[in-house]
Amino acid sequence: MLLRYSLNEPGQAERIERAVGRVLDQGLRTLDIMAEGMTPVGTQAMGDAVVAALVDS
Repeated sequence: MLLRYSLNEPGQAERIERAVGRVLDQGLRTLDIMAEGMTPVGTQAMGDAVVAALVDS
């Protein structure tokens, strides 16, 4: 939201949203959004996975 609305960087916002989507598609979840059949990870591991997805894009 910061990138999209405050900094007027919708392209960068979309890039991050796609990276988060790829990580969620891999089944990773923090405990607050955990669902059956998913892999629980901590916030640091989730952040690292999103950064890795950004680097790979």
